Amino acid sequence: MATLKLENIKACVFDAYGTLFDVNAAARAEQAALGDKWEDVASVWRLKQLQYTWLRSLQRRHADFWQVTGEALDFALANAEVTDPALRERLMNLYLTLSAYPEVKSTLEQLKSAGIKCAILSNGTPKMLSAAVDNAGIAPLLDGIFSIEDVGIYKPDPSTYQIAVDRLSVKPTEIAFQSSNGWDAYSAKAFGFNVIWCNRFGQAEERLPSSPDGQIRTLDDLPAIVGAI
Repeated sequence: MATLKLENIKACVFDAYGTLFDVNAAARAEQAALGDKWEDVASVWRLKQLQYTWLRSLQRRHADFWQVTGEALDFALANAEVTDPALRERLMNLYLTLSAYPEVKSTLEQLKSAGIKCAILSNGTPKMLSAAVDNAGIAPLLDGIFSIEDVGIYKPDPSTYQIAVDRLSVKPTEIAFQSSNGWDAYSAKAFGFNVIWCNRFGQAEERLPSSPDGQIRTLDDLPAIVGAI
């Protein structure tokens, strides 16, 4: 992996949740209330959040990511037999300020210093993304924060990836796309991006078309791959 080099990269585009921001941080912060159920709640919450985006897209019944996140949390809490409206509200508020992974800021700084544009492309609503970015202190390092709300359908619909091309005014072949979600990484490669799968969780390879160009465990390795150092 260390020998992989991507040439002529003008922009690095990042998925947000699970890639830049820790999706387990909200439930982890409420361990005292959730007890030994917190990991199950976090896992089911994330799983249902993703499932609902795909199902709504297939049904052509779009609802924004804030609503979907709340509905997924409701399922996760019911599944864990937790009934606590105040806890539910706290968890939703915590989702707005998910912590960034430790290497995120330094990685973006290196990329920006090398003249590479940096942007987020996410299922999240503009409000959700703005809150997370501000909390992480990375707004000055980003050239764009793009939401799929622009097209009203969730990833991996090809129109979602086209947002980055249009808004950054670069070719797909000049973009390096990073996601921790295997399905997202594979789909972005099928769209035409250069793709580095930030496989933080050691997931098995997907059985989908167009494999990513490479894998890394954290974003620390990205600047060298795209020629930023």
